[in-house]
Amino acid sequence: MPVEPLVAGVDEAGRGPLAGPVAVAAVILDVRRPIDGLADSKALTAARRESLAGAIRERALAHAVVIVDVPEIDAINVLAASLEGMRRAVAALETTPGQVLVDGNQVPRLACPCRAVVGGDALEPAISAASILAKVERDAYMTALDGRFPGYGFARHKGYATREHLEALARLGPCPEHRRSFAPVRGAMGDLFRD
Repeated sequence: MPVEPLVAGVDEAGRGPLAGPVAVAAVILDVRRPIDGLADSKALTAARRESLAGAIRERALAHAVVIVDVPEIDAINVLAASLEGMRRAVAALETTPGQVLVDGNQVPRLACPCRAVVGGDALEPAISAASILAKVERDAYMTALDGRFPGYGFARHKGYATREHLEALARLGPCPEHRRSFAPVRGAMGDLFRD
């Protein structure tokens, strides 16, 4: 009987925000140690994500999370940075997968077969697991950032373009963790020079 190739699920968190990095995770689940409750990280409460992240780290055959920082996002654009993060996350796995499933409609260049799965974070358990690890890692990063750069509300909105964040950006200007390649941040920088 042929052995099924090991499948890694890959997903990112943080492509849309105005500030902070993109976090990318890759996970190879162990079919002998299933994890109940895996789902798209956005459909879970923060407490449930934390609980599942612990189970994933404990039971997965392999997992890796990489951070792609703001200077790299600004240098190559957020999509290219996300795809590069996916490549790095797969490369960081302690076990080499035979196939990679990526949430979305684009895939990174990898040595093994790779398939895009639109809505994969809700359909494929390995992608769900990667989604959870990436979101937990990025949320923790943004909460820590709130202490380094108070006034923006990073712990609450995680860098997304909420009304609170846009008002703080207009009032305070961008901090080093704001993505200068994103239009609202460039606009806030222009407002500072006009004042």
